[in-house]
Amino acid sequence: MSQTEKRYAFTGIIIQEREKSASAVQQIISEYSTIIMGRMGLPNIDNGKLSIITLILHANTDEIGAFTGKLGRIDGVTVKTGISKTIEPE
Repeated sequence: MSQTEKRYAFTGIIIQEREKSASAVQQIISEYSTIIMGRMGLPNIDNGKLSIITLILHANTDEIGAFTGKLGRIDGVTVKTGISKTIEPE
């Protein structure tokens, strides 16, 4: 697969301990904003102890992996991603 072949994907992000992790998550999301097509979130679940963000991505698999890898290294953050099988040449 070449670097220009893109796929659609969704990424689910669960943030526990918002006060410790939310700013780091937002910084990475901003860094990768060019691959994010849509965002939906529930920022204040269980009296502010939990946040859930769902993102729709359009990128090559290397970009998706780099993005989700950075998110997954943040303490208190869980990330799961589903990637489409359909490849779109750019």
